[in-house]
Amino acid sequence: MSTLILKGVSKRFGGLQAVAPFDMEIVHGRITGLIGPNGAGKTTVVNLITGVYKLSGGRIIFGDTDLSEASRHEVARAGMARTFQTIRLLPDATVLANVMIGMYRLQKTSLFAQMFGLPSSRAETRRFRDDAFALLERFGMTRYADYPAGNLSYGDQRRVEMMRALALKPQVLLLDEPVAGISDVEAAKLGEIFRALATEGEGMAVFLIEHNMRFVTNLCDYVYVLDSGQLIAQGSAAQVVQDPAVIKAYLGEFEDA
Repeated sequence: MSTLILKGVSKRFGGLQAVAPFDMEIVHGRITGLIGPNGAGKTTVVNLITGVYKLSGGRIIFGDTDLSEASRHEVARAGMARTFQTIRLLPDATVLANVMIGMYRLQKTSLFAQMFGLPSSRAETRRFRDDAFALLERFGMTRYADYPAGNLSYGDQRRVEMMRALALKPQVLLLDEPVAGISDVEAAKLGEIFRALATEGEGMAVFLIEHNMRFVTNLCDYVYVLDSGQLIAQGSAAQVVQDPAVIKAYLGEFEDA
């Protein structure tokens, strides 16, 4: 497993400095958090990492690979998967189908084998189906396998999106406000899953953007704080919540979280 390293990464939109140059490390076996108010630049950082936006400056390094100029597809192939603030599912497709869609980049059989249902293609489809059901079981969603994803509750749709990201078997999982709009009980259950992902086996790198300060404090091993695109603090969750700059900029907003 490799560390994802951002060196002097920045982004400008015309005359607007959306993200000032800053450094960050997203380490396997650890849950790394990025917090800040709306407009702080958090989602912009994820979009830079995943190739949605091009860098204005700096470099993004993953192991021995320089992803600074990589496309979204190249970033995904390198071992990264993400979720979005706005849920992006196929509402009329089943939950199982939505999860299996996330596996298409892992496909090894040829188009010919798929078209004619050759044994290699059938075996790969069975393997993908088994892997998808394993994710459904992990997230407590097995009973919804054949439900249209659009008929699920908001919280369950969030789970489907996370499962679809995990179906790619990434080394780095990027979560953009994964517990927004769901209850503290549901959030706690998801937190347990994220912790297991980070610690089991070789340990996945989990990167979390979140407004729920209690959730971040209880879960993250290391936290970065942005304010208007500027990195103003970093450290353990305990250190960050005591930082005067963070208290001034954020805790008033988060006090009811």
